[in-house]
Amino acid sequence: MSFKIPTEKLLLVAGVVWFVAGANIANLGIHAYFNEPSWLLWALLVGTLVIFVLFHVFVFTKMVGKHSERIRGYEEDRTHILKFFDKKGYIIMAVMMGGGIGLRMAGLVPEWFVAFFYTGLGAALAVAGISFVLRYFKSSEPSCPVMPHR
Repeated sequence: MSFKIPTEKLLLVAGVVWFVAGANIANLGIHAYFNEPSWLLWALLVGTLVIFVLFHVFVFTKMVGKHSERIRGYEEDRTHILKFFDKKGYIIMAVMMGGGIGLRMAGLVPEWFVAFFYTGLGAALAVAGISFVLRYFKSSEPSCPVMPHR
């Protein structure tokens, strides 16, 4: 099996992968909210919003644009399904996943941190996934589904 797909479908693959990853991470954060006292809830919600905005605006919007341009630059009609990421992207993803799993398993981060950070990060990842899907379905290139293209 060659695992090659039509090159233009890589944007759709990237969107699905990022959305599923984001939803799973946000789910971990949401479940951590249930372990926190109610008086802390509002502070955690504000923290979630801050993390979402920071990652969405300063990390993932730029990343979606960079990977979309790279994918659109492929000249082959069919490309390996895993080329929606480059080597650097896979390394960063492995370090982030390994670090997050390691920190949680070692008990080095409190539940309140998991609650606000994972929920905000996961939501930003899911929106990045939606951005990839929108780029697949639309010929225009919005920077994200929430903010208009500049």
